[in-house]
Amino acid sequence: MPTLAEVNAVVERLWPLSGAEGWDAPGLLVGDPEQSVRHVHLAVDPVLDVVDDALAVGADLLLVHHPLLLRGVTTVAETTTKGAVIGRLVRAGCALVAAHTNADVVGTGTSRAVAARLGLVDQEPITPGRAPGTGLGVVGELPEPTTLVELATRLAEVLPPTASGVRVAGAPERPVRRVAVCGGAGDSLLGEDAVRGADVYVTSDLRHHPASDARDLALLGRGPALVDVAHWASEWLWLETAAAELRAELTDVEVTVSDVRTDPWDFAVVQ
Repeated sequence: MPTLAEVNAVVERLWPLSGAEGWDAPGLLVGDPEQSVRHVHLAVDPVLDVVDDALAVGADLLLVHHPLLLRGVTTVAETTTKGAVIGRLVRAGCALVAAHTNADVVGTGTSRAVAARLGLVDQEPITPGRAPGTGLGVVGELPEPTTLVELATRLAEVLPPTASGVRVAGAPERPVRRVAVCGGAGDSLLGEDAVRGADVYVTSDLRHHPASDARDLALLGRGPALVDVAHWASEWLWLETAAAELRAELTDVEVTVSDVRTDPWDFAVVQ
């Protein structure tokens, strides 16, 4: 069986830390580099339900998308959420590794997973990365033109269900061919030329004022319609891609994907 250090080296080869944003904190977060790894479990969020899920399937490494310690902490007492997560992992001998923006920018990253489900062709990054073919987000063409409501319906079919569902800003019958996608929070890319030139922008966590301004620009014919999906749902699709890549590299390690929904909302009341 490989050691945690050896498995982490594979993780960093697939999703190089050099591709991470400066504010990010991916990499090895919990665990002894010399411990053996027999089972890797993948999830989006390092939350208590996911830890319990990983331990229930016998994993000794939990690989997540979102880092647990993104900002500085002064305590990991188990009265805190981060401390409780770390305590459960350490007692069970389960390591924790995160691949975040370094997994967003690769050619098989989070946005590409959504784009693949939509069948986008001629894909290119919204903002190019350091290496050719890498970068944040993706923009591409649908094989056949469709309408905004049909695209939103397709997204609702391919994404895992959440309380917030799929929210749309734009006329239902608006023609759609060129699609920009950013898995996770993406309103920072609203001003990018690749997004402005698309018919629709699919992302998550759109805040009121940026979304409102973007909607007005669309009414002026200077920007895309908006589709806002749940953050967790937009990134969960990537886990199967990541699992397949890990299985190809770690043939003697079991690799599984968590189906625990870690979207924080339980239900919505539609008015």
